[in-house]
Amino acid sequence: MSETKKLATLVFIPLPAISHLTAAVQTAKLLADRDECLSITVLIMKMQMDSKISSYTKNSPDSRVNFVDLPQNDSLITELMKSPQNFVGRFVESQKDLVRDAVVGMMKSSSSSSSKVAGFVIDMFCTSMIDVANGLGIPTYVFVSSGSGALGLMLHLQSLRDDHNVDLTEYKNSDAEISVPTFVKPVPATVWPSSVFDKESGLLNFVKRYRETQGIIVNTFLEFESHQIKSISDDEKIPPIYPLGPIVQLEGDQTDEEKQSHREIFGWLDRQPDSSVVLLCFGSKGFFDGDQVKEIAVALENSGHRFLWSLRKPPLKEKIGFPGEYENPEEVLPQAFLERTVEIGKVIGWAPQMAVLSHPAVGGFVSHCGWNSTLESVWCGVPMAVWPLGAEQQANAFLLVKELEMAVEVKMDYRKESNVIVSAETIEKAIKQLMDLENGIRVKMVVLKEKSRMALMEGGSSYNYLKRFIENVKDSIS
Repeated sequence: MSETKKLATLVFIPLPAISHLTAAVQTAKLLADRDECLSITVLIMKMQMDSKISSYTKNSPDSRVNFVDLPQNDSLITELMKSPQNFVGRFVESQKDLVRDAVVGMMKSSSSSSSKVAGFVIDMFCTSMIDVANGLGIPTYVFVSSGSGALGLMLHLQSLRDDHNVDLTEYKNSDAEISVPTFVKPVPATVWPSSVFDKESGLLNFVKRYRETQGIIVNTFLEFESHQIKSISDDEKIPPIYPLGPIVQLEGDQTDEEKQSHREIFGWLDRQPDSSVVLLCFGSKGFFDGDQVKEIAVALENSGHRFLWSLRKPPLKEKIGFPGEYENPEEVLPQAFLERTVEIGKVIGWAPQMAVLSHPAVGGFVSHCGWNSTLESVWCGVPMAVWPLGAEQQANAFLLVKELEMAVEVKMDYRKESNVIVSAETIEKAIKQLMDLENGIRVKMVVLKEKSRMALMEGGSSYNYLKRFIENVKDSIS
């Protein structure tokens, strides 16, 4: 192989949670498809909490994306899970030796060939892997699965804490607003990630280490977050930003039970008029307790709109886990709700969200505002009503409702841990506003849908940023 054809290998280290891993895997495939001189090895750390992950990490003989499962230590995981505090950080730290051994093995096997490990691409919560990369003399890039607005907010809060000695905990439960470079409007403390108010959470320690990397890949696109991306790009203290999105989730393999459920869902959607159904879906970790479920049910019934509701069962208390399925949803719904709404609504469990949003019958999306869900809504051109639950979702909601004025608010500053009950009246009002054909948001979403596709096409903004990123990687081994 000639010098110009030297093969560069990127080592991806995603967090083994479905919302983080799927976007990272899609990005790896995007890179491999774009340049035949790139190969990708994705190291899968074993956390054994999200059973759906395996359907996204199967090796294909004709792909230059290779998945490697790291050894699993059940006793270690059991020990770590005894304390939920900063579980992710402690888990990733425990995997450093396994990652180092895997990469050293790759480097030995490639030393006699013209292939070279050109960089680590680590998840936004896997920053302790920078130590491993540094020890091996390999550059690191960080993959941020949230948007650039939330990224800019976190970088700004981290700078306030570390460069200006600001005690962020003083802002907890405060009505204060601060100026943030990535936002035009002042950002209230009520929409900051909850973790920044907890000195033990470690969130801003992750963020601080982004500044040590060679570049930051963000799942967004220039036409969506133009001010946010420009603001970060203009800050010389932040590494280059590469907005390569929108990278949207594809469905993984399905069980026979899931296939049957999906057939029923799409059979029902096929019978509904175009843009008539509101989808309610709150992500892989999203659930509500009984009192809130009843308020949602009353709101849906009173709104008169057709609905498809992904209703999930809360995990066991004090456990790190994911919501499950109700064997009988009637146990948590108002009496005879399913009978009364049988003609206009359908209550389901886990939803194939991307496929549902793509269906012409769906005209609105009540969402937790997770970034993957936000991008899927944009990709499908479906207007959103925001109801964030945690993580950076409140900041995403603020961006969509106040900054970009392209979403309806249910409760922008809602936090799951606050135990606040959002009233049926508030939810009903938001649903009616969302489904109003004259609300002005629909036109914005149609335009943005088109731009999201253009960004990925040859000559588009994300296409060009991808080229820049690949050039940066290749420069590091030339």
